[in-house]
Amino acid sequence: MTQQFEMEKFEGLRQILARLRAPDGCPWDREQTHASLRKTLLEECYEALEAVDKKDMTALPEELGDILLQITFHCQIAEEAGEFTYADVFRAINEKLVRRHPHVFGDAKAASAKEVEEQWEKLKEQERAGKRQSLLDGISSALPALAQAHIISSRAANAGFEWPNLQGVKDKVAEELREMEEAATKEEKEEEFGDVLFSLVNVARWMGLDAESALRGANARFGGRFRHMEQAASDRGTSFTKLTTSEMDTLWEAAKRALKGPE
Repeated sequence: MTQQFEMEKFEGLRQILARLRAPDGCPWDREQTHASLRKTLLEECYEALEAVDKKDMTALPEELGDILLQITFHCQIAEEAGEFTYADVFRAINEKLVRRHPHVFGDAKAASAKEVEEQWEKLKEQERAGKRQSLLDGISSALPALAQAHIISSRAANAGFEWPNLQGVKDKVAEELREMEEAATKEEKEEEFGDVLFSLVNVARWMGLDAESALRGANARFGGRFRHMEQAASDRGTSFTKLTTSEMDTLWEAAKRALKGPE
């Protein structure tokens, strides 16, 4: 008789995964480890972000489910190996949420989202005290470079290593661009180019923007416009690669108008 699972509850997912990992379950699921699932976890997070960026509320539930599957997979593997339990995971996040919201669960005050963020960072620093040698310890090397740069610069700024105003950050970008132009070797140019990108991340941070999201948006806009240009060339009965620079510029401007993306 087919086993019945609670399809609309987390317990159903736990039951299904436990069945798949059972001795007579699925060979592929039984072979998985924390390490083998690493790549998939990252991919599922990016796919969920894509659904968020596209405001696709049809795809988002499925993508969030895929992330939840990855989390459940790691918990199931850990329980089987005696490493930690589902309860440990829930306890850790629940205690953290209560601890870092003293304005809700305690006597602290926070009247704005900004004050909440500042309080959150201070509490994180208190928790790290004595556990890490540097304020930059604990930043994942697996993060996308722009996101990693944002966290690094934010922690440095919270420690007081910060420009006095936005103009100072913009001046730093100009300085780094000059140094990149003056660099003699490819290695030096690459180093200076990295400094330019890091400085631009600081500009974004000062403006309250997320550099990683901004670049993803730019990538999506460019991709959409480029495909529009290719289709326009095809509609004219010609290959895109055979267009002149002037014709490409004309199609680019037409694509921008047609897709109504920001300049």
